Amino acid sequence: MTTKFSIAVRKFDAFESAIDKIWKKYCQETGCDLELEAVSLDLHPLHDTILKDEGLKNGDWDVSLINTDWITEAYTSGSIEDLTPLIEKNPPEDFPYGWSDSLLQKQVFEGKTVALPFHNGPECLIYRKDLFESVEEGVNFYEKHGKPLEIPETWDDLMEVAEFFNRPEEGLYGTTFAAYPDGHNTVFDFCLQLWTRGGELFDDNKNIKLNSQAAIEGMTFYRKALKNDKAMHPESRDFDSVKSGMAFANGNLAMMVNWFGFASMCEFFEGSKVKGKVDIANVPAGPNGEGSSLNAYWMYVIGSGSKHKDLAYDFIKFAINAENDKLLTLEGAGGCRKSTWHDTDVNKEVPYYYKLETLHQNTKSLPRKSNWSEVADVIDQLVLDVINTSEPIENILNRAQEKINRIENI
Repeated sequence: MTTKFSIAVRKFDAFESAIDKIWKKYCQETGCDLELEAVSLDLHPLHDTILKDEGLKNGDWDVSLINTDWITEAYTSGSIEDLTPLIEKNPPEDFPYGWSDSLLQKQVFEGKTVALPFHNGPECLIYRKDLFESVEEGVNFYEKHGKPLEIPETWDDLMEVAEFFNRPEEGLYGTTFAAYPDGHNTVFDFCLQLWTRGGELFDDNKNIKLNSQAAIEGMTFYRKALKNDKAMHPESRDFDSVKSGMAFANGNLAMMVNWFGFASMCEFFEGSKVKGKVDIANVPAGPNGEGSSLNAYWMYVIGSGSKHKDLAYDFIKFAINAENDKLLTLEGAGGCRKSTWHDTDVNKEVPYYYKLETLHQNTKSLPRKSNWSEVADVIDQLVLDVINTSEPIENILNRAQEKINRIENI
């Protein structure tokens, strides 16, 4: 039996600090004397070590953070433990009623629960309320556009307001998209552009369809937006969600569509320059769509090859209790319990935290497919071709559809 307890962590300061503090609390309360080996990794290296290189299956990792994109692959490959018997014998505090159903469904396969919620926060519009509430800004916007300065409800509104607030000489840019090609950020952006224009990822035969009219409209907008240097942060193509979140916290953005957790981070992050100046709203919509959000979340899983399975479950159960979910939130991540969302202390720090419950009522999720990482790579390349070439959008989408058809054996 090894003397180390290994956790693979998505690289993010709030995740790292919270897990470290929770582990120390756990050891104090239980007398556990194993040494924590928590390794922080970016998305691709994390996926590689836990699934591609079979680290969860061969015992390299006792526990890992995993997102909803990869959970089907983890389950079908036999990489993770079925937690159902452990939950039935010794359930987490207030399980399942302490969580929204939207955070408990993606990890259930054939009646088996294989993961427990760690961090959440659907995508939303995050904006500088101090800018929107400024009388001077409101007057200037009205003089320029002949209408009031309002929180953008459509993508076109977003770009118009972003151009207004774009002031490179002041270190302020209107907005950004996290366009870094990592199989996640660009994929999420594609889906948001599709869904908020009334489109769907599947056709009537339940096959993935990328070359719809809504996709053409969405990618046409996306290409134009990322080339708009009068509105867009110049480093947008190198931004993943974390880097764009940090740019916002640094006061360099007026608005962004990003995960809710990056709004709350602005209130907790020591270096934040926008503490107390932030609020959230629905994701903007296309002309005929509605501001649908994207629900993806992080979970704890136990590796099927772990030598410490009982301890791993005991730790996870401890880590997701109400007290530690609140601790995670106050570190700057996104707690998953309803009690955290409505907690007085949390909402004192983040006055819009209670809005999470409403956001969760209007979300869509990516499909559960064991080969989703392959599908995501196709969408990733599709978006890269959109923003890096002048090739007709329809051609790009048709080529991507052919690749999907081959993957799906349609």
